[in-house]
Amino acid sequence: MNTTSLDSTWLADLQALAETLNFSRAAERRNVTQPAFGRRIKALEAWCGMDLVDRTTHRLSFTPAGAIMLEAAKDVTRRLERAKSELEHLRASTATLTFAATHALSFIFFPEWVRQIGSDALAMPMRLLSDNMKECERLMVEGRAQFLLCHYHPDSMIGLDPSHFLHVELATDQLVPVSARSDARLPLYQLPGSRDAPVPHLAFEETSGMGRILASNLFQHTDLLHLTTGFTSHLAMVLKALAVDGKGVAWIPQSLARNELGETGRLILAGADQWSVPVKIALFRPRARMADVAEAFWAQVQKSHRGL
Repeated sequence: MNTTSLDSTWLADLQALAETLNFSRAAERRNVTQPAFGRRIKALEAWCGMDLVDRTTHRLSFTPAGAIMLEAAKDVTRRLERAKSELEHLRASTATLTFAATHALSFIFFPEWVRQIGSDALAMPMRLLSDNMKECERLMVEGRAQFLLCHYHPDSMIGLDPSHFLHVELATDQLVPVSARSDARLPLYQLPGSRDAPVPHLAFEETSGMGRILASNLFQHTDLLHLTTGFTSHLAMVLKALAVDGKGVAWIPQSLARNELGETGRLILAGADQWSVPVKIALFRPRARMADVAEAFWAQVQKSHRGL
């Protein structure tokens, strides 16, 4: 083993290679070119003074030295993640409430909801991190946010282990199919469509929170809808804007489209109630005890929404 400094990125590279068993895919996962990735593995082998990867076989495998370094890399990663989580908990012990919220709820629902809770909540320092559902879940798992505000359906997968997180339901909502209005004040696109004339679909990405809900509670339970997906996004605001422009039908939260769905609005429901999905707006938190200010806020939320 030489005295060259160890680059911690090499340990992540080694784990990516172990997970993919392919230099090309591992390089792609690490967002580097394959030659650069190969040089980094070579640099780690030089630091160890031993080959870590057996390159003589058709299928990539690790040498005994590689297996030792892989376990060490995993251990270092676990320790760093634990330290990072502890540091985040230390930061969260200050008098700041940190919320992760999906884009669809950040702009309209969140500020109105906080005002409704009462003056005590408004007096607490707050920070809002707005992102897609997958990133919001990651913020919670990593301990970088105390609360997650999102749309929720009990039959849809969520990336928070219920043994580690709990939630309270704040309000009801619906994911409704909307279309631009025609000159005759009718939907420009009408569900369910037909095999010969499928409806253009402005879709949520499958990994997004609302994409998961729609997939598990609507699309997987009917063969009557005839859609052709022409655009995908995890942003409800983007899908709503494209629907307004007449590009197709989008399922968006009714709470986000309330103004556009009025009698003189630019959007109209594209189908009957059977094509809508009722959902809840929920607030998630860790089961582990949080800082006193966060626990006080949670108690206030439960009091405000008891009996919903």
